[in-house]
Amino acid sequence: MRDAVIVEAVRTPIGKGKPTGALHGVHPVDLLAHTLRQLIERAGVAPELVDDVIGGCVDQVAEQAMNTTRYAWLAAGFPDSVPAVTVDRQCGSSQQAIHFAAQGVMSGSYDLVVACGVESMSRVPMWSNVPAGADPFGPGMAARFPDGLVPQGISAELISAKWSLSREQMDAFSAGSHAKAAAADFSAELAPIAGLTRDESIRPSTTVEILSGLKPAFQDPGYGERFPQIDWSVTAGNTSPTNDGAAAVLITTSEVAARLGLRPLARLHSFAVTGSDPLLMLTGVIPATEKVLRRAGLELGDIDLFEVNEAFASVVLAWLQETGADPAKVNVKGGAIALGHPLGASGARIMTTLVNALRERGARYGLQTMCEAGGLANATIIENLAG
Repeated sequence: MRDAVIVEAVRTPIGKGKPTGALHGVHPVDLLAHTLRQLIERAGVAPELVDDVIGGCVDQVAEQAMNTTRYAWLAAGFPDSVPAVTVDRQCGSSQQAIHFAAQGVMSGSYDLVVACGVESMSRVPMWSNVPAGADPFGPGMAARFPDGLVPQGISAELISAKWSLSREQMDAFSAGSHAKAAAADFSAELAPIAGLTRDESIRPSTTVEILSGLKPAFQDPGYGERFPQIDWSVTAGNTSPTNDGAAAVLITTSEVAARLGLRPLARLHSFAVTGSDPLLMLTGVIPATEKVLRRAGLELGDIDLFEVNEAFASVVLAWLQETGADPAKVNVKGGAIALGHPLGASGARIMTTLVNALRERGARYGLQTMCEAGGLANATIIENLAG
């Protein structure tokens, strides 16, 4: 049976998703093109050997419309004979791109494929693809959920209430994310661009005391009446910011890697995707973790490092309560609260960080999982091959 291995992984530093951010001046096509160019150059492969390029992007509108991945490949100067496609599984889009790429390699449909992602939230703000007054759900959803669904911030508040998470717990987790990210070395995975050489959202001086002074970010009287259990503890400080960035990984088989002289960094071991309650929305990481471990034939204790996307501190803390995972193994180089969360790029960014973290520690197994809008989650287990 064919396997799937990662032979190269690279990402841009993550910029603040604001007009003042360092990457605001870079068109998203060029942002991803830079990453693709760096990936192919670092791997030292002929770009015409790539069978497909699968990219993730969430707000596929305006400058991110019309199959951004295809135009990024062309903007990188690579052959027009190589196809490309852009997928959307919300925040897990580029993690899903990795799944599709690996599954294609394992099935024999591909020999060499790029999985990647991009999001420029400063140029294409979140929800740009839903014009004012548009209904993205339709009457069938309205009939099934007559009370309506809620924004992600409200879901994060509901999770906090259901798992009895205090404001202090969430702020302490968030301060820890910044501290870990500030102390981490990301140089092996970064491809600087537009003068940016480090992740722009990391705040090394962040403390629990500073975070405790922030006001709730999503407080709303209407939702307060509907959900009296909410105590309004989710703030900008214990939530991931908006960001710009891109990331890419190169995937092939061990056999093809040997033939091309490529060094496998990690084996893509097992995959899972789940659906969950669309009201809580962000808790799919819990069943996704259980499902991918079951498919892998592994136990929680077999996993050396976990990457659980820090969309909100409440998501990771609820996941920790439910799984019983060792917090010391989770997001060891910080997570999205500190590093940032450029939606379509985050899956590939996290994978790039996880591959390097396993290598740096000489650890064997890593598990990555991400919550996604609509009550979805991806989970991936990889095995370090880099020693």
